[in-house]
This record gives sequence, structure tokens and C-alpha cells, in this order.
Amino acid sequence: MSRLTIITDRAMELASQASDSFKQMVPSGDKLLQTGAALGAVKTGAKVAQGFVRRNPVIAIAAAAGVGLLAYAAYRKRKNDEAHAPIEGKSRRVEARRVNGATANKRTTARKSRAHSSSVSTEQ
Repeated sequence: MSRLTIITDRAMELASQASDSFKQMVPSGDKLLQTGAALGAVKTGAKVAQGFVRRNPVIAIAAAAGVGLLAYAAYRKRKNDEAHAPIEGKSRRVEARRVNGATANKRTTARKSRAHSSSVSTEQ
């Protein structure tokens, strides 16, 4: 085999691989037809809706307000459910302990000393 035939064979292999990958990337004609039909339906629906809004603006405004209220109610319900949902997690009990023989709570020590000093001052 000459180098020329090896190069041409390799070029043909690369071309067939490229065409296979290109076929997989491009959607089939059926999918393109469905997409076109969906776009046509959306366009027609938009025209009908626009004509309805021009003839009945009050009904359109009321419908938009109703949809807004429903969306707000759903938002509030979701937030309320999240606020009252149980909290997931792990916990462990931490025991209070004394450090160097002092009481664990400094406030009670201060209260006791004040009460003791006031009783001493009244007795004098």
C-alpha cells in the first residue's frame, strides 16, 4: 500500500465518523415538524388572546388579578409550610459542668452576693 491510499482511507473514515456524529446532533424531520406545529399553535393562540383582550379588557384584567391572587396564596402557603416544617438534624446533650469549683452560672453568684451584702448592712 502506498501512502496515498492510506491517507485517502483515513480521510474516508474521518468523514464517515463526522457524518454519523452530525446525524445524531441534528433532530429528525419528525421532531422538526412537531416543533413547527407547536410554534404555529402558540402564534395562533396569541392572536386569539390579543383579540379577546381588545374586545373585553375588563375581563382580561380581572382574570390577571385572579391569577396573581392565586399565585400569591400559593406562595404564602409554601412559606408557611416551610416555617412550620420539622427541622432535620442531629443533636446531642451538653451537660453543664463546674470549672475550678466555681458555679456554672455567674448571675446566681452575683445575686447571692448582693442579697448577702444587703442583709449585712441592715443588721448593723
